[in-house]
Amino acid sequence: MKRKLAFLLIILFLIFSGFFSLNMIFYAPNVKLDKDKVYIDIPDSTDFQSLTQILTPFLQNKNTFVWASKIKRFSKVKPGRYEIKNHWNNNTLINLLRIGKQVEINLTFNNQNSLEELAGAVSKQISSDSANLLKIMTDKEFLRKTGFDTNTVLLMYLPNTYRFYYNTSAEKFRDKMWKEYQKFWNEKRKEEAKTIGLSPIEVGILASIIQKESTKKDELPKIAGVYLNRLKNNWLLQADPTVVYAYQQKYGKDLIIRRVLNKHKEVDSPYNTYKYKGLPPGPICMPDIQSIEAVLHPENHDYYFFVADSKNPGYHIFSKNLKEHNSNASAYHSSLNKKGIYK
Repeated sequence: MKRKLAFLLIILFLIFSGFFSLNMIFYAPNVKLDKDKVYIDIPDSTDFQSLTQILTPFLQNKNTFVWASKIKRFSKVKPGRYEIKNHWNNNTLINLLRIGKQVEINLTFNNQNSLEELAGAVSKQISSDSANLLKIMTDKEFLRKTGFDTNTVLLMYLPNTYRFYYNTSAEKFRDKMWKEYQKFWNEKRKEEAKTIGLSPIEVGILASIIQKESTKKDELPKIAGVYLNRLKNNWLLQADPTVVYAYQQKYGKDLIIRRVLNKHKEVDSPYNTYKYKGLPPGPICMPDIQSIEAVLHPENHDYYFFVADSKNPGYHIFSKNLKEHNSNASAYHSSLNKKGIYK
């Protein structure tokens, strides 16, 4: 009788010990952070072993996580960005990863001068690499359907902050940006563009020029008015930023041009508005929304010329005729000479 009781006690002890051990494996706190929460990124094609390596710096005991995962038959890893919190147990962590309950990220881009720069900036925020993004952005069939080409498609990406998942594909990113573009170019804005005689794409191209002309937002509608006056009268735009862009595209994007010279104006490029009438074939940078709005709501005036104001840095002096402009330009060039800026 005593032997049976002892045997029974041993069995009960083993069951209790096993239950206690399993309980500890699943429900004892195992996430150890020096803050309340962290975000981890799990790339595409991550296997369980790689996942464990990603999690190891945040786990008190890696082995219990592996054991718990085996018992729960968790091995299929879903990519994404996940929020994990301090003192979580293995059960909570595994359940989160199993169902793929990831968090959205704030994806931001602005001031990109080319599609390549944009792809690079976006690839640092989602799991799609820049080469694949660029390939998808310039897909011929997509460009045909949307009315863009390789020169103008940068305009489809309106600088702002957007909500995405980390594992968003290049296609889904591009398609959402197309929807955002269509949402921005509503009937009201299309009508405003029509009023000034431009298409939405042409508005974007002109906006990119005036954005490069001035960092003073309050001056942009006035500059837009100058260029629209020139376009209406079939003048050359003669926009210095287009010359700088054309020269850098031909001779090196890293070239620093602080003063536009006659040799720059001679570069043969459709972007050189000193040589070719009308707007260039595409934007010279990614225009922000404020620059686009400045073109849609230009200042109505009789100015046809402007030059940088040496006495009021960042701003410009506007004139209605060439005589006034030449006088203002002469004063500005003299100020550059005094500063030793010759190129």
